[in-house]
Amino acid sequence: MSADACLTPEERAHAIRLLEETADEFLNLISGLNGEQWTRKPITDGWPVQQIAEHMVLAEKAMFAKVQEALASPPHVDWVTVAARKTAYIGRVLPDRKQKAAAPSGLEPHRGWSIEETVAHFRAGRARTLEFARKTDRPLKGHISRHPFPLFDLLNAHQWLLYIPLHNVRHNRQIAEVLQV
Repeated sequence: MSADACLTPEERAHAIRLLEETADEFLNLISGLNGEQWTRKPITDGWPVQQIAEHMVLAEKAMFAKVQEALASPPHVDWVTVAARKTAYIGRVLPDRKQKAAAPSGLEPHRGWSIEETVAHFRAGRARTLEFARKTDRPLKGHISRHPFPLFDLLNAHQWLLYIPLHNVRHNRQIAEVLQV
């Protein structure tokens, strides 16, 4: 596999910046919430902040597992074609709250974590993801894993890594919407 399957310094910096910024935004959104704000259901259909936050924690773990799954697979022979335009596509589609999506099986919130428990789980998961993003020298763009939604189909490990903070952008916006009620 060619060296261009590895992250460029700019791609690595971009992923790290997104991971750090979305973590900061999430933690700022939920810091100082009281119990009523944490568990209040929105007027429209949807989850309270607690469930959104739990889903984000569960999803990060699952998406990081998809990074690992992709890297455990053999390099994809036509990774350049498979990845073409997909990175920009997920960057546009994921944060867009106009398009609703149901959480895949296993990522539905039901644990009822407190704010403190959620923050601890979130910080641990994000620390693992950030350490990986900072240190990996693997050819992330050459290894592919299938997304459970056909809309996204095949994503390479780099795209799965970006998916984590882009998914956070989407749900940070959702938390902000719930808190405006």
